[in-house]
Amino acid sequence: MPGAPHDFVMSGTDDLRISVLGELSVSDACGEVPLPASRKARALLAFLVTTGRPHRRERLCEMFWDMPDDPKAALRWALSKLRKVVDRDDRPRLIADRERVGVYGAGLSVDLHALRARLREDPDAMALAELEDAAERLGAVVLDGLDTAGDSAFRSWLMAEREDVAADRIEVLRRLARHPGASRTAAEKWRRLLDEADPEGETAPDAPPAARPAFEAADLRAHLRNQRIGFCTTADGTNIAYATVGQGAPLVKAANWLTHIEHDWKTPIWGACFAEIARDRTFVRYDERGCGLSDWHVDRLDFASFVDDLEAVVDKLGLKRFPLLGISQGAAVCIEYAVRHPERVSGLILIGAYAAGWRLHATVEEIARREAVRQLTELGWGTDNAAYRHIFSQTFMPDAAPDDLSWFDAFQRLTTSASNAARFQDAFGDIDVRHRLAEVRAPTIVLHAVRDQRIPVDQGRTIAAAIPDARFVPLDSANHVLVDYEPAWADCMARLRDFLTEVAI
Repeated sequence: MPGAPHDFVMSGTDDLRISVLGELSVSDACGEVPLPASRKARALLAFLVTTGRPHRRERLCEMFWDMPDDPKAALRWALSKLRKVVDRDDRPRLIADRERVGVYGAGLSVDLHALRARLREDPDAMALAELEDAAERLGAVVLDGLDTAGDSAFRSWLMAEREDVAADRIEVLRRLARHPGASRTAAEKWRRLLDEADPEGETAPDAPPAARPAFEAADLRAHLRNQRIGFCTTADGTNIAYATVGQGAPLVKAANWLTHIEHDWKTPIWGACFAEIARDRTFVRYDERGCGLSDWHVDRLDFASFVDDLEAVVDKLGLKRFPLLGISQGAAVCIEYAVRHPERVSGLILIGAYAAGWRLHATVEEIARREAVRQLTELGWGTDNAAYRHIFSQTFMPDAAPDDLSWFDAFQRLTTSASNAARFQDAFGDIDVRHRLAEVRAPTIVLHAVRDQRIPVDQGRTIAAAIPDARFVPLDSANHVLVDYEPAWADCMARLRDFLTEVAI
């Protein structure tokens, strides 16, 4: 099945327009297209076009039909009705094979996708009338009337979509309240609506436009207040600090280097990412040994001990079954844990992952460069000269804003000592879980920046190819650590959320 598009543009040439803002509607050049009377069939169409990608038949059956209803037959019937809606002028758009179903194709547009694309292109250049229209359209209830058309996973997905639209509207209202072309009366109206939509946000009309969506500030402060920090002890006596925030089903993030559970929420790197994840889940993360609030002075600082740290946190919290999120070397920790505990791991999300450390595949020249960087780290990490730490900042986030790179330089010093920073580099070079990949049984998605300068994208592809039925998603970025104002970050977060919804974990 061909890949589904993710960018939609509404234009006069689109011969099939789908609206999900408000009640679901479909129109063509002749006017509105009649939809099936079945709410489940309409909800199925809405789910397929809004997510913009194919889904497994089994998952769709579970999401919309109960077992006594013969879900497979019900799905076939619904698809036969939907083909009459979207397959027009001999242009098939509902694509279904034996495993997956998707709706996409040329000449098809979705109002929400088109509006978001416009907002991300150059929002500061949008005319006042265009912003006013966007505020009105985003004020509609997404897929109004379809709340109970599917199971709890569908309702969770729909709630998340509505929350995303609410956040988009807040940003549009903020721009309207500050727009120089708005009359005084209109500006007061927009500020009043903004206060109603985001009562804890910063709404000062004279403040300069933020580089990031300003609605995040209140979210991050709330998460920081609600975070719960605890400690557990590993088998070798190491104290590991962990944190939980949010409500709902758990999602556990394996530790990766350069974290500090007290400071992460305030960072331009992790804050928005963690807030997005914790919107509708209990988000669990921890500082691995040698880092953050966990013990720094430890005898063991190697891959086996990193897996021990994860096991200790999960056991302390008494978690029975959960998805795992692994970033960078944390992905290898997730893979090893998933193989050891298949009954616990319901899914794997791997970002910027590698299965084999640099010593196992690097050239002689690359090994020499790594050893030189290690020595510089040991000598200069703890000094006031940020140049030593800047080596890492540039390779982790070459496309980040200068202020973010400066922040990252300083943050590194907070997370660990110079000697531990060098020890971490040694430990990462020796990681090897290649022999474990074929043993993974959990549903897996692998996301990787295509121009990653820290971990080449081929290493992510290798993992996805070796794990049974794993899905690989390339991200249009050069950053090993994604920043929240680049399009790849939004793409990554959307794929993560869709994956969790699809596999119902």
